[in-house]
Order: sequence, then C-alpha cells, then structure tokens
Amino acid sequence: MAVHKNDSKDTTPGRNSGERSRGRRSRRGALRTLVHLSVWVGIAVSYYFVFSFFFDTPAEMRLRTSTHRLEREYERLSERYDSLAMVLENVAERDRNVFQVLFESDPYDFEGIGQGETWREYERLTDLSNRTLGAEFFDKMQTLDRGVKKLSATYQSVGRQIDSMGGRADRIPSIQPVVNNELTLLTASYGLRIHPFYRNLRPHGGVDYTVPEGTPVFATGDGVVRDVFSRNTGSGITVTIDHGSGYETTYSHLSRSSVVNGQRVRRGDIIARTGNTGLSLTPHLHYEVRKDGMRVDPIHYFFMELTPSDYQRMMRIARSGMQSFD
Repeated sequence: MAVHKNDSKDTTPGRNSGERSRGRRSRRGALRTLVHLSVWVGIAVSYYFVFSFFFDTPAEMRLRTSTHRLEREYERLSERYDSLAMVLENVAERDRNVFQVLFESDPYDFEGIGQGETWREYERLTDLSNRTLGAEFFDKMQTLDRGVKKLSATYQSVGRQIDSMGGRADRIPSIQPVVNNELTLLTASYGLRIHPFYRNLRPHGGVDYTVPEGTPVFATGDGVVRDVFSRNTGSGITVTIDHGSGYETTYSHLSRSSVVNGQRVRRGDIIARTGNTGLSLTPHLHYEVRKDGMRVDPIHYFFMELTPSDYQRMMRIARSGMQSFD
C-alpha cells in the first residue's frame, strides 16, 4: 500500500510539467505565426504602395494614355481656333475698312450691341445675395410697370394723332412694293454702289428687288399717279406716285404700267409689272421714296409689314456687299 501511494505522488508533478511545457510551446508558435503574418502583411502593403508610386496599373495606364491623347487634341484644336480667330478678325477688319471707305460710316452691329454690358451684368448678379436680388427685382418690376404705363400713354397719343390725320395716314408709303415675305428678294440697298455699266461708285437712291419679269408691283401708299415715263429713259418705264405731305415713290425698269397720269391709287393696288427696260442689267424693280424732294432709305418705311426682328434682318442684308442692277 505504501509503494502505491508513493507512485501516485511521483507521477502527478511530471504530467503537469509536460502540459505546461506544451502550452508554452503552443503559445510561442502562435506568436511566431502572428509575427510572421504581420511581417508579410507589412511587406505586401509596402510593396503595393511602392509599386503604385513607381508603376501604373493597367487601368491607370489606359486613363493616362487617354488623358495624353485628349491633351494633344486640345492643343491642336486650340492652335486651330487661334488661327481661325485671327483669319476672321482680319476679314472683319477688312470689311469694316471697305464699309468705311465706301459709306464713310461704321457698319451696323446688331449682334454686338450691349453684349459686353450684358456679361458684366451677369457677373455682378452672381455676387449678390438672394435678399438683394429680390429687392433689385422688385425695383425693376416697378420701373417696368412705369415704362408700360408710359408706353401705353404714348400709344394712345399716337392713336389720337393718327385719328386726327384721318386718311392721310394711308398716304405714307409703308409697305414693300413686291411680295417679299422671306426678305430674300432685296439685292441692292440705299447708298453708294458700284454702277453695273459705268463701273464706278455712284449713289444708289433706292433699293433693288430681283424678281422675274412680270411680277406684280404694288402702290406702297394712297396717292395720285403723277408721271408714267416711257422706256426711252435710263430708268425705263417708270411710275411716280404723289402721296401728299411731301411723300413721293418711284417704280422703275417696268415691263408695263397699269395706271395713267392723274389716276388715284390706294395702298396695295397693282400699278405695274416688273421688267428689264432702260439701263438695267437684269429683270428687277428699282424702288425709291422721296420726302420733301430728298431721297430717303426705303427700308425705314416698311414698318407696316416688318417686325423688329425682320427689320434687323433686312438691315443685315442691306449692309452686305450687294451689286445694284441699274
């Protein structure tokens, strides 16, 4: 019995010591594995950052190539734009010089009127607060309301003047002498033009409409036919209408007249047919307006059928380089 008890006391401490030793080895192995894993993760992260810093990924290479291509295209287009801008500026400058030499004035610029001021106003508005914008909008609305009232009063005043004129208002030549709804028939405007036969610069006292021979010609206002000239003149067959109040209109290079001297006509009546008589290069109508004996630009007297935008378009057509036909 004593021997058995001694054996039990001797084996228990050895077993506990072996278990503790294995536990320490297991912890050291786990720690070593964790350290190795941390080291490899650190190496991998460092490698990634180093690789990314010095080398591009395939996606980054594609993006970089595309960016370089766009930059080259942008530079090429910028150079092309600068070249075209220079050419256009030279053309515009030559056009202004020619206009000034021929007409001793600056060309019209409907598109550029107030453009710089408009952009400056936009820039100013972007810096304002909503409260300031609201107050400014309210002030402008009040100003607009006052302007509308003033314009209404002006219209009423003009209406009273027209009523007081009675039938005399219909005597003002205020339409085009031919049907020109698309505004494309005007081929020569009022002003200095190169004469088609004499080849020198001469005053062109009216406007030319290039229309087929036999096109109806309308009286542009009520009046009395003062003269019907024969074809033995430089203007060919010509009709002159006296509208009263100092207004006269002339229609030249006609093929035939539908009126006689002393005949009363009303605005819109057909008075003749277009032709190619007299000193004329091609079939067309030459139309003039006189006020108190002075030739004036007929375009300013088309107000009954031209909207503001149509008027601006016709002025653009008129100021372009056009060749008169008489």
